[in-house]
Amino acid sequence: MASAAREVLTLQLGHFAGFVGAHWWNQQDAALGRLAGTKELSGELCPDVLYRAGQTLHGQETYTPRLILMDLKGSLNSLKQEGGLYQDKHLDAAIAWQGKLTTHKEELQAKNPFLQNLLSAEGVMSSDGVWRVHTFPNGKGLPPLTKAFLPTPKSLIPPEGSIKVWSDFLHVQLHPRSICIIQKYNHDGEAGRLEGFGQGESLLREPTYLEELEDRLHFYVEECDYLQGFQILCDLHDGFSGLGAKATELLQDEYAGRGILTWGLLPGPYTLGEPQKNFYRLFNTALGLVNMAAHSSFVCPLSLGGGLGLRPEPPVTFPHLRYDVTLPYHSSALLATVLDTITVPYRLCSSPLSMVHLADMLSFSGRKVVTAGASIPFPVAPGHSLPDTLAQFGGTIPWTPVSACGEPSGTRCFVQSVVLRGVDKTRQTSQFSPGTSPNSPLHACTSGEEVLAQYLQQLQPGVLSSSQLLLSPCRVVPPYPRFFSSRLNQQGLILDGTHNGTVETIPVLATLCSSSLLHRALGRLAGELANLDLRRWASFLAAGVEQDDMEETIQELHNLAQCYQDGDSLIN
Repeated sequence: MASAAREVLTLQLGHFAGFVGAHWWNQQDAALGRLAGTKELSGELCPDVLYRAGQTLHGQETYTPRLILMDLKGSLNSLKQEGGLYQDKHLDAAIAWQGKLTTHKEELQAKNPFLQNLLSAEGVMSSDGVWRVHTFPNGKGLPPLTKAFLPTPKSLIPPEGSIKVWSDFLHVQLHPRSICIIQKYNHDGEAGRLEGFGQGESLLREPTYLEELEDRLHFYVEECDYLQGFQILCDLHDGFSGLGAKATELLQDEYAGRGILTWGLLPGPYTLGEPQKNFYRLFNTALGLVNMAAHSSFVCPLSLGGGLGLRPEPPVTFPHLRYDVTLPYHSSALLATVLDTITVPYRLCSSPLSMVHLADMLSFSGRKVVTAGASIPFPVAPGHSLPDTLAQFGGTIPWTPVSACGEPSGTRCFVQSVVLRGVDKTRQTSQFSPGTSPNSPLHACTSGEEVLAQYLQQLQPGVLSSSQLLLSPCRVVPPYPRFFSSRLNQQGLILDGTHNGTVETIPVLATLCSSSLLHRALGRLAGELANLDLRRWASFLAAGVEQDDMEETIQELHNLAQCYQDGDSLIN
């Protein structure tokens, strides 16, 4: 499989990106565990696209994310920057100095009970000081969260009050080249914060951080047989938007022709009581979108907040979820589930659509910003077929927007990529007796792929749609939050009554879309910036952004918005 994989290198830039990434990798790890125990679904997604095989100095095989992660000082809590997989007390560097030595030892953060239980499931420190990990049944990497290795279930559900940083619930072991900590800025406290776009942009002008990023890029890229591109998870609301802009520029310069898919992440919600924080958020978001769109194949904002502007909007709701949008642990889990679904096309084993081809399809005519939507979970009921479920939506769009660009009603979609996963083969088509007329054209379809394609054509006639239908659902085992409705059963199906068990998998529908909605959203963002007196925010400009930069950003937002205007005259 490794020789056929078209590898992707993931970059996570920022603390909220770390939250989303932790859930993302936990879900990948849970899916790997599923593959280790079954032969049914092993042909759908290729894990080698995201993971790399390696070996410790003691000859033990490893399987770790192909990942570069950048965050601030104080963001790791009990996680070591070099990770725990390759640790060995015998590998300490020899000391040539023969004189007196003074040792200063920093007090280690205690691991929370959840991580302690996971470590006991994953491996053991042997008497010779070498960390020995359990392996998958197929010999790859670390053990998944499967029943063969798990402690009691309650010990694997982290108390929400114990989640302070993303490393508090990450159970995937990382390669020593993955984590890069920016010591110049603090994660906590009021001083030394990475607040502005200009601060983040200037970091990659410093030789220390630029060389460190380049070294890590070369390490991962040079071992790839066929690198299809990079996926970048980047915070938009703080100074990491500037770092992300410089990182995409670097990738575009050094790896021309590769896909660069940027996911701009925004935590939510926010309140009017913090004006400086809100204005910085607006500035950083606008600058980040414009600059990352210029250097990426496309950029997609992802947020459960209602809008990109200064006015707080109601957060996104899902009918069968009871999540707390103020908790990054909750909101990042949902965004990770969206990502795990919309990235399916370039992770398939058979007939994959490459990153470049996906981006070319969505971003034609300069439309370098796209939006996302999702149905979590996709509402399938026991005894109902896929045509039954889709027919219940009527003419309404079956997904909820998750890009903080407003409601899509009254706008036109130009092109979209749709993925539906987790619908069992027996439910994909209708079963009716010979001689019986089908209830609708959807019920007459002979395959699930035909059902989905025909439904999209009926819903949005004339729209270019690429659709994928997968059997494998999204895995939502702990430490995924327990915020599901009591009406969901173990497989995430919607029951008439209540279910007392734990939800382990869910069907998900997700979409990437280029539409005239962005004409309105980007235009409003430019209008809000134009109406501000930037002289009131001298501190933001002092962080490395010039007045001319802001004026150019406003113009570029208008230019981007114009790319989506053609469809407005065709709105129904």
